[in-house]
Amino acid sequence: MRTDVEKGVWKFLARHLKSRQPVALLVVAESIGSSPGRAGFKMAVDAEGSLCGSIGGGIMEIKLVELAKSRLQRSIREPLLKRQIHRKDESGDQSGMICSGEQSVIFLQPEFGDLPVVRAAIRCLKQGKPALLQINEQGFRVLQDRKNEQTFRFERHPNQTFLFEENLGAKHHLYLIGGGHCALALSELMSKLDFHITLFDDRADLNTFAKNRFVHKKLQIDHYENIGDWVPSGNEVYVVVMTVGYRTDAVVIRQLLYKNFRYFGVLGSAAKMTTLLDQLRREGFPETQLARIRTPIGLRINSRTPEEIAVSIAGELIQVKNT
Repeated sequence: MRTDVEKGVWKFLARHLKSRQPVALLVVAESIGSSPGRAGFKMAVDAEGSLCGSIGGGIMEIKLVELAKSRLQRSIREPLLKRQIHRKDESGDQSGMICSGEQSVIFLQPEFGDLPVVRAAIRCLKQGKPALLQINEQGFRVLQDRKNEQTFRFERHPNQTFLFEENLGAKHHLYLIGGGHCALALSELMSKLDFHITLFDDRADLNTFAKNRFVHKKLQIDHYENIGDWVPSGNEVYVVVMTVGYRTDAVVIRQLLYKNFRYFGVLGSAAKMTTLLDQLRREGFPETQLARIRTPIGLRINSRTPEEIAVSIAGELIQVKNT
């Protein structure tokens, strides 16, 4: 779920709790197969049917919104874990959809006393600080400065108990190294796809760097020799190298090659990258490390303009993220 949408859900909850109006929070805890709502999707619903967010849409969402309204009107406060199966031939828990997947949705009815927890979630999302959302059959809480290895964790137990955990905040971190025209176009696209973007360039007074208002953080650095100090390893870290030339590309690659990323790509023609990789081989970099570099980057759509190149790279980043 996009961070801005999620912030909207938590703010919707906060407004209702502050005015002591009944409100429900629906959270997708698990998604299997072809299911419209993914783990972490959230929706807030009040007793009149006003809502914010989404748990996947379609007839399934309509039915669950009605269930949430009914629970609010009857003041049912106990958390509920509801399984939805998207197949017509399913005798129980049938969602009304036929896309063949399934998902589990948690229903919560926060109370006024939960307002500090809701505000903690909003604060963590605004500040980009790590926090862990925990939900079980007793209720929910936000643990600040906590993070799991995996973004989502869900356990369902035979005695109707369960545990759902989610790392709140930006889940995908994109580091763009080089702030030219392609970086500007890619930043605009990825900012709409819930990536937290950090941009680097070693050129002063670069117009495209100055114009880039889509990234969350910009760093104009003196040189790339210590870029490794700025870019962390991580399973949710994506790195795209698009500096001004292959010499600076090589400097960056030398710094980052021994780090572990979800995605590590370098922009450049096949001929340029063959020359660069051959140079790195002669310097002694092992083939196993060089094989981790995606190049030429982007899906093969015969892209030419910066905007088309950005679309092809964005497509590949999404493909890797969702694999």
